[in-house]
Amino acid sequence: MLIERMVTEMGQAAKEASRILRKTERSAKDKALLMTADRLLERKEEIQKENRKDLSLAREQGLSSAMIDRLTLDDKTLKSMAEGMREVAGLPDPVGEVTGMWKRPTGLTVGRVRIPLGVIGFIYESRPNVTVDAAALCLKSGNSVILKGGSEAINSNMILEKILKDALLEAGLPEKAVQVVPTTDRDAVRVLLGLDRYVDIIIPRGGEGLIRYVVENSRIPVLKHYKGVCHVYVDEFADPAMASDVCFNSKVQRPGVCNAMETMLVHKKIAGEFLPAMGKRFRDAGVELRGCPETIKILPWARAAVESDWPEEFLDLILSVRVVSDMDEALDHIEKYGSNHTDAIITKDYERSRRFLAEVDSSLVLVNASTRFNDGFQLGLGAEIGINTSKLHAFGPMGLEELTTTKFIAYGDGQLRS
Repeated sequence: MLIERMVTEMGQAAKEASRILRKTERSAKDKALLMTADRLLERKEEIQKENRKDLSLAREQGLSSAMIDRLTLDDKTLKSMAEGMREVAGLPDPVGEVTGMWKRPTGLTVGRVRIPLGVIGFIYESRPNVTVDAAALCLKSGNSVILKGGSEAINSNMILEKILKDALLEAGLPEKAVQVVPTTDRDAVRVLLGLDRYVDIIIPRGGEGLIRYVVENSRIPVLKHYKGVCHVYVDEFADPAMASDVCFNSKVQRPGVCNAMETMLVHKKIAGEFLPAMGKRFRDAGVELRGCPETIKILPWARAAVESDWPEEFLDLILSVRVVSDMDEALDHIEKYGSNHTDAIITKDYERSRRFLAEVDSSLVLVNASTRFNDGFQLGLGAEIGINTSKLHAFGPMGLEELTTTKFIAYGDGQLRS
C-alpha cells in the first residue's frame, strides 16, 4: 500500500505540474535545461560518488562488462549529457505551433495548434544518462514526466533527479515536472501502469521482456517497439562496393543496438559475385553467418540457418543471410519476419528503390544507406526518447514534435449552428 500511495501521489503531482508546463514560455524551459547542463559538470564528484555505489553493486551481482559500461557516468559521459541538454535547449519549441488554419462557409476560422501530451510515464533500463535525456525532451515539449529506471541505476538516477529539480526551481518551474520513482520494488511499475487518471502516455525502453510486460499490463496507451529485426536487401542492380560498405556498417559498427542489421537478403543474380568477398569481410570482423541453403553453397563455412534465426534480434555479431530469387521474395521475407523498425535496399535502379520505399512498412526505409541512421539525432530531430514501431500516435524516432499532439481551435463572431 505504501508503494501504491507513493506512486499515485507522484501521478497527481505530475498532472498538476503539467498544467503549469502547458503555458510555460520557452525561455523558462530553456533556462532550466541550461542550468541543468551546468550543474552536471559542477557537481560531477557528487554524481560520480552515487554512481560508484551502483557500479559496486553491479559488479557484486555479476553484471556483464557491457552493462557496467552503460551504467558508468565518467567525465566523458557527463560532458556528453551536458552537451545534450544544451542541444535540446537550442531546438525550436514545438508547443504553440499553428499547423494549419482555414475559413469555413459559416465564417468560423478553424485551425490546429500543437500542444503537449501531458504526463509521460517513462520506464527504462540501465543507462542513467537516459534519465537526463528523457527529462530534457519532456520538459522542452511541455510535458511532465515520471521516470522509472532500472534498479541497477537507482543511486545515479536519484542524484540526477535532485539536480534536475534544483534547476527547475531556480527557473521558476514546478519541481514535480520531473520525478524519479525512488524505489527498486517492481510493484511500482504495476502501479504506474494503472494511473490512467493522471498519466497520458507510457514509453518503455529496454529489452523485449520489459516492453511486453508493459504492454500486457498497462491501462494507458503505450508507445513502443518490441525489437529491431532490420534487413538490408542487396538488389541485383546494387553497386557491390557500396553494398559491402553499407552492409558492414549496418551490422558491425554497433551490433548491440536496435537499428543494427540482423538479416542480409541478396538477389541470386549478384550472390555468386557478392557473397564471397562480403562473407570474408564479415568473418574477419568476427561475425558469425547463418545462411540459407543457397548461401551455404557459396559460403560452405557458414552455419546453416534455422527457421528461428529469421525473426531473431541477435544484438550481437551474428547475421542471418538469405539468397532470394527476386525482389518479391525479399519483400515477402521482410513482411513475414520484420519488426517494422528499419529496412534498406541497395540498388542503382530508381523504380526498384521507389517500390521498396512504398511497400516496406517500417518506421524508416532507406535507399543506399545504413540501417544505423534510424536515430533521432541522425535524422535531424535533435534527439529522441525512443523509437516507436506502432503507428499511433507517432511512427519512428520520437523527438520533440512527436511528444506533442494537436488540438483544434476556432475563432468566431457569434456563429450559431442551424
